Amino acid sequence: MSENGFVDYYELLQLSSNADTDTIERVFRHLAKKLHPDNKESADPDRFRLVVEAHRMLSNPETRAGYDVRYQEYWNSKWQLASEAGNGTAFDDDRETRESLLSLLYVQRRRDPRRPGLSDYDMARLLGKPFELVEFHVWYLKEKGWVERLDTGQLAISAMGVDQVEKSRLRLGNDHLLTAPEGADGRTARSGTAEVLQFPKDPDLNR
Repeated sequence: MSENGFVDYYELLQLSSNADTDTIERVFRHLAKKLHPDNKESADPDRFRLVVEAHRMLSNPETRAGYDVRYQEYWNSKWQLASEAGNGTAFDDDRETRESLLSLLYVQRRRDPRRPGLSDYDMARLLGKPFELVEFHVWYLKEKGWVERLDTGQLAISAMGVDQVEKSRLRLGNDHLLTAPEGADGRTARSGTAEVLQFPKDPDLNR
């Protein structure tokens, strides 16, 4: 079973998604006999129940058609995941997002120590990122101890997070995010037209 509750019945029955009805019936009878609770040698009640469910779903043309739609969506999602994992530039974007989140929380606590927090939704909106993506980076920053959840439910930068920011010798840019110190040519690092938080190469942030 997948993390969203979807069960790949074709994989369970060791069948191609193009298998015809006769093949489904033949494989089902074989597995049902093998896994049946009364089989003293190879009984597997849990898997037997799933095999029966798979047969019920795939042996009926109407229920199979509905299942095949979900099956295709499931594998489209898996293929998208594999494609993203193979795209190295995606991880560079992730690093920049984490840095920008720390930047926002640093500035918020520095400006208003009595109200140092921002909500997850506020940060997602300010950065123009999907909420689900921000959730991932918030989890990472919390595990590192760089941000903390307040009693209000908002997030705030921790003392460790402040140390992480300040050890990079960053300064505030005009857009109130943190930017790298000026280089020899007097310019700061930029992403598009907006200045962004730039850390030195840190193996933790690159994970």
